[in-house]
Amino acid sequence: MSPLVIGLALFAAIMHATWNAFLRSGADRLWTVTVMSFSGTIIAIPFAFVFPLPASAAWPYIVLSSALQVGYTFFLVAAYRQGQLGQVYPIVRGTAPLLVTLGTFLLTGLTPTPLQAIGVTMVAVGIMSLALGRGRASWTSLAFAFTTGVIVASYGTVDSIGVHVAEHAGAYAAWVFIGYGTLLPLAFLVARRKLVVNFRATETHKALGGGIVALFAYGLVVVAFSMGPAGPITALRETSVVFAILIGWLFLGEKLTAPRIVAGIVVAIGAICLGYGG
Repeated sequence: MSPLVIGLALFAAIMHATWNAFLRSGADRLWTVTVMSFSGTIIAIPFAFVFPLPASAAWPYIVLSSALQVGYTFFLVAAYRQGQLGQVYPIVRGTAPLLVTLGTFLLTGLTPTPLQAIGVTMVAVGIMSLALGRGRASWTSLAFAFTTGVIVASYGTVDSIGVHVAEHAGAYAAWVFIGYGTLLPLAFLVARRKLVVNFRATETHKALGGGIVALFAYGLVVVAFSMGPAGPITALRETSVVFAILIGWLFLGEKLTAPRIVAGIVVAIGAICLGYGG
């Protein structure tokens, strides 16, 4: 991979951990993430009309990615209900590459490379230490975190294929954001019946700012996918688990314990091994 692609993936990792911190700090997290989607949609709409339309074959991927990300949002909000950023986030992000790799082995029958075997072991050990160690989140929160990881693996696979089918990375990303920004408020209305937004409130400004960060995080990854191999890019993005632990400590008042630091580093290194081992 070129230095540019590596830089894009790492910067996306920082941005992704940051917008999760915005979400974790919200008083009503489902409302926060729904308002976050507004800013992404508003910014994406002009690009959707400036860029050429995605190829017709890409639209099923766009719709499926948008729907999966709505599901991801609801499960992530549920996971953060009782779990801290430094607990939930590494489990969510570590589960995705682990499942993709194991799924590949089961479906193709290919023997894992030594590096992939090391990666699977490291990610599994890191996740288990976060899930079973002292001060862990509730079992309910952990179950939601693992389910969220499954959905991340699903929409990541969809995007890695869809961006190439679309023949334009920017157009694909823009329409996914528009789809997500349309479906999520509708899902909120189904769940809550009413969506009230005071655009003068501080919470609204914070949520909209988080939405802009999320837009950049997702857009950078889609652009990186169009320039390099999906496996290593996805792996580098998972270094966000380390950034999330540090952000949780610096800005959310979470404990920075030695076991949590070690677990986060183990998950990140394991994910990188999975991406580069293929």
